[in-house]
Amino acid sequence: MEWIRGPAIGRGSTATVSLATAVPSGELFAVKSTELCHSMFLQRENYVLSKLSCPHIVKYIGYDVTNETNNKPTYNLCMEYVTGGTLSEEIRRVGGRLGEERVRLYTQQILQGLSYLHVNGVAHCDIKSQNILIGKEGAKIADLGCAKLMGKDGENQGFDTSAISGTPAFMAPEVARGVEQGFEADIWALGCTIIEMSTGNSPWPELNDPVSA
Repeated sequence: MEWIRGPAIGRGSTATVSLATAVPSGELFAVKSTELCHSMFLQRENYVLSKLSCPHIVKYIGYDVTNETNNKPTYNLCMEYVTGGTLSEEIRRVGGRLGEERVRLYTQQILQGLSYLHVNGVAHCDIKSQNILIGKEGAKIADLGCAKLMGKDGENQGFDTSAISGTPAFMAPEVARGVEQGFEADIWALGCTIIEMSTGNSPWPELNDPVSA
């Protein structure tokens, strides 16, 4: 697939998301990119996302390795472009909290996406408003860089199913203690996200370090 990179539309700790245009169709999609030598999490996300197909999980398109800045190999994960931005951005746009009907709708859609992941043996491990995209069809789960394939499938693909990852303020107690991280922790993190949708704040806005607390 030939494509042209456009402007950056998002930045994370390890990758940049850009708008891209397919050639010659002109179709827009999103490209998540990082240097090939630092692409372990992005390659994991590519593997997991390529196995999934659900209306409430961002759609996988493919991947590409290119030589760009300073002629360094760059790993690119290609996904659908979801026009509404993140759930976190929507919360801010409407003044800090969503209406009850919108909270209910997004919660149902995220649960449908999580149910699909869990049935297919995938724990997301970093559910939060920044990792939920909002499009015309509603909420879509994105950013599976921390995801785990649970059980033998994960072990066979070299996934460390004992590793702990994610965002501290959204971690379940057992995850914060470093005990375990699985499907149940995704539900806890969704609960924290529902609180954020309803109030505009995380469950512990007054704490600098919710994990230690």
